[in-house]
Parts: sequence; C-alpha cells; structure tokens
Amino acid sequence: MFTGLIEATGTLQALPSPEKATRLTISTPISARLREGDSIAVNGVCLTALDIQKERFSADLAAETIARTTLARLAPGSLINLELPTPAGTPLGGHIVQGHVDGVATLLALDPVGNDWRLRLRIPDELVRYVAAQGSITVNGISLTVAAIQNDVVEIAIIPHTYTATNLHALKPGSELNIEVDMLAKYAEKQFIERHKGAGITLDEFIAKGY
Repeated sequence: MFTGLIEATGTLQALPSPEKATRLTISTPISARLREGDSIAVNGVCLTALDIQKERFSADLAAETIARTTLARLAPGSLINLELPTPAGTPLGGHIVQGHVDGVATLLALDPVGNDWRLRLRIPDELVRYVAAQGSITVNGISLTVAAIQNDVVEIAIIPHTYTATNLHALKPGSELNIEVDMLAKYAEKQFIERHKGAGITLDEFIAKGY
C-alpha cells in the first residue's frame, strides 16, 4: 500500500519499442533503499523492482500495465514520480493508494494562481462517478484533493512544494496522466449494487434521480 506522498523522482533511462515494451529502467538515488523484488510506485503504478544497481533499477511491465497506464508510452528522459510502500504503523499522510491505475487522464492546463497552481485535467467518462469535490484522487502517484469537478473535467489546487517535488512541473498540456480513484468510492458502488440487486434500479438511475 502507498499513500500518494512522492518520496523522490527518477529519470527514465531506457524503454524498448512499444511492440516489445516489457521492461523499463529508471535512474534514481532511491535505488539504494530497494531490494530485489520490492514493490515501488512508478508514476502511480505498483511495480516490482528488479536488477537493482547503485542508482538505478528496472521493472517489467505486464500486458495489462501496458494497456491501462502511460508507462509504455513515455520517452527516455521523462521525469518519474516514485514512492516506496508505507511501512505498517506509519502515519497515513495522504490517502490509501493501491498503485492500481484505473485509467488515463489528459492534462488540460497547469496555471499559476497567486503562489499556487491550478491543475485541470480530463478524466475518462467511466471514472467520473468516483470523483467528488473535496475527495481524494491519485494523479501520477500523487495524492491530491479535488477542488471542483464539472462533467469530466477535474480541477485541483497544487501547492508550490508539490509542483516542484514531483514531475508536475515537467508536464505540458496534452500530457497523459495515470489516475487512480479513491477505492472507497468503488467499494461503496459495489455495496450499492449488491444491496439493490433485483430492485429494478441501476446506480446511474439512482444518481440521476438524486436519491
């Protein structure tokens, strides 16, 4: 389990061609804390650290990871957000993040607003139901709070520390972002479906009617 508090960034060194994108290599000082087989969140994706060197490690990408995330489409030199798993008993600084990406969003804008920044991104339609104002969302592995949502556009306030300590400052409009919604919202939906099974009402109808 992770919390969405980025510990370090790394640089993508190598990635095979898209047809053979099974292993990526990342250079980062955080490698010194890794052991073979450890889990690590890479831009919000839980991967297994392999071939660990002094300042780099590699990780294999499963076909599901390639299809569901942005990792196989990154270019060498890309800045990567990294987080090690949260040890038991450690204060939960962000929110519960599994490293299981739900979909890919598109960066619309990241504009300065006073001393802060305003992030606007478009998320897949099927994830809108899990996102609420003042709720949590994971963007490229970063635990963030939703400031507003209108249709499929999510707005998030970014403080200066988050802007500089993560790869957000290296992104441009059109960049793709890994998104993990709050798993509590998904469990709530599952419970609703189970509880109302056979009642003749779907979750979409329930929401539309304002129940």
